[in-house]
Amino acid sequence: MYFRGCLVSLLLGLAIPAAAQNQAPAPDRAAGLEIARARAQQHLRRGINASHWFSQSPGDYSAQHTDAETTPDDIAAIARLGFDNVRLGIDAVPLEQYPRGADGLNSDFVARLDRAVDLILANGMAVTIDLHPEDSYKQPLRTDNAAVDRLVALWRKLAAHFAGRDPDRVFFEILNEPEVNDPYRWAGIQARVAAAIREVAPANTLIAAGPNYSDIVDLLALEPLDDGNVIYNFHFYDPHEFTHQGATWSIGWWRYEHGIPYPPTASSMQELLKEVPSRADRFQLENYWLDNWNADHIRRLIDEAAGWALVNHVPLLCNEFGVYRAAADPVSRTNWIRDVRTALEADGIGWAMWDYHNGFGVAVRDSDGKSVVDPQTVDALGLKMP
Repeated sequence: MYFRGCLVSLLLGLAIPAAAQNQAPAPDRAAGLEIARARAQQHLRRGINASHWFSQSPGDYSAQHTDAETTPDDIAAIARLGFDNVRLGIDAVPLEQYPRGADGLNSDFVARLDRAVDLILANGMAVTIDLHPEDSYKQPLRTDNAAVDRLVALWRKLAAHFAGRDPDRVFFEILNEPEVNDPYRWAGIQARVAAAIREVAPANTLIAAGPNYSDIVDLLALEPLDDGNVIYNFHFYDPHEFTHQGATWSIGWWRYEHGIPYPPTASSMQELLKEVPSRADRFQLENYWLDNWNADHIRRLIDEAAGWALVNHVPLLCNEFGVYRAAADPVSRTNWIRDVRTALEADGIGWAMWDYHNGFGVAVRDSDGKSVVDPQTVDALGLKMP
């Protein structure tokens, strides 16, 4: 532990005295843990991601976009379905652009962001302020300490801006899928950001994650922060061969997949394997079948995350899981969503599905752009149609 703490300090130039590495957590850590645990139970049980609203739309964060992407009717519908929280992704770049207000943030973008946050709260839900930047913002964090300084400074401003709202229902998520592949470096970055937030927002609960893409294996590599008022999160899309079939933005051969069943069977997979042109890629897809993915397999993986939280005495959240709609068989998709949601709830883990009405959605858009809720997905989530 001493070596790990020193390494983190050297990476970030924090110059923490050696004696401080072995000090016990602050006396109020236990109280902070109780606050975080209570808030997770009360406000973060069943959530949804509002994607492509204030993030994932580089080049267009205009009022025309944000006003149309997710409307007051959408937020009201989310509340009626029984979701108790919305994870609101926010890109970093438009926050930093000029002209800036007295808080140091872009005044026009933040004014619209304020309205979105207040709309979610007014509908009786909690909101996670999730810093959700593009890869180009995150990747310099791997090696550039100036990029870390930029992140810390941004969070200090953002947390101060929202600190005046109800701390029971406004959560601060440090960084979506950090993509920092060195767990020690990420531990130091996350600790710095958490300390900066805590300076200006002493009452809010933070949401922290492991390095890389916030998978379970990344969570298992994480040492909890000294700050007790923190909820830890992970994302679950396993197996990606199923959940990302047809996706064009990641592993190249996934785009060739369609109609892959869950759970897989020998008869269903024989023909589907022929969709993938490369022999090596076909081997990977065949392993999806041979690995016997089913409800028990998923439950055992999620049990690993739950075990980490139990050992570390911290609350846990899964705030992304889902299946890309475009190429997935609807029945298999709902089977997978039901099995993941059931496993999470069996382990007492709150969840937030990805996403509301975009590629993985609980709703789909009709020809007029209106969101139409999918009853099968609602049922798989254990919710009721209004």
